Amino acid sequence: MNHKVKFYFSLIVVCLVFSSCKTPQNIRYFQDIQAGSEIILPDVPMITVQPQDKISIVVNSKDPELTSLFNLPVVAHRIGSEYSNLNSTQQISSYSVDAEGNIDFPILGKVHVAGLNREQIAATIKQKLEAASLIKDPVVTVEFANLCVSVLGEVNRPGRISIDRDRLTIIDAISYAGDLTIQGQREDVLVMREENGKQVAYRVNLCAGEKLLTSPVYYLKQNDVVYVVPNDVRARQSTVNGNNVRTTSFWISLASLLTSVGVLITNIIE
Repeated sequence: MNHKVKFYFSLIVVCLVFSSCKTPQNIRYFQDIQAGSEIILPDVPMITVQPQDKISIVVNSKDPELTSLFNLPVVAHRIGSEYSNLNSTQQISSYSVDAEGNIDFPILGKVHVAGLNREQIAATIKQKLEAASLIKDPVVTVEFANLCVSVLGEVNRPGRISIDRDRLTIIDAISYAGDLTIQGQREDVLVMREENGKQVAYRVNLCAGEKLLTSPVYYLKQNDVVYVVPNDVRARQSTVNGNNVRTTSFWISLASLLTSVGVLITNIIE
């Protein structure tokens, strides 16, 4: 009887120790997508400019002196006590979109840009310049200046990610953040988005490819927040205050303690 008690107790101790080190499931992305699969995607939205955004607009033509009238001056950006040498895109001063969705463009005055993408803004500026006979055959280039999304939680490089393209997917953002850590919950990624003055929460499953590709937050918008939830293994590793991680030495100490308790109990039983 005592041998059976020892056996079952030892088995329980082993199970407790190894259950804490359980390998997380569902690591692979797009698990339901097979080679040759075809998924019908919804209309792909382009990122549009909203109030409080900043954009840079550069006008070029065959007459550099004339086009300089329509370009904001190049300025140096100061970091600390030193001036940095930035590339030309970063050095161009940006236009701030006001609460009504307008920018104040040289000579043209107020131009409404809210709700327009980069191509539409460029086309609008070009049309107004030509209609007013201010410049012939202008080339207008529009770039985002301060648009970004935030990626937080169980990723290797959490932080803010600048939007440098017309379409940014959640996969792009996660890639920029160095991918999920092994402790990231791939089936429960939270995306927070401001819609009509409210914060709306969406949940996406990176393992379910078809649902992910058709999700309303597969394509991100400026100011979206992507939060990767920690899995159960990560949660069990955190301390009571949640700020530190229990190390391997902690689990070794715990196993040693459980073993000592087991020996003590078996001695008492004997």
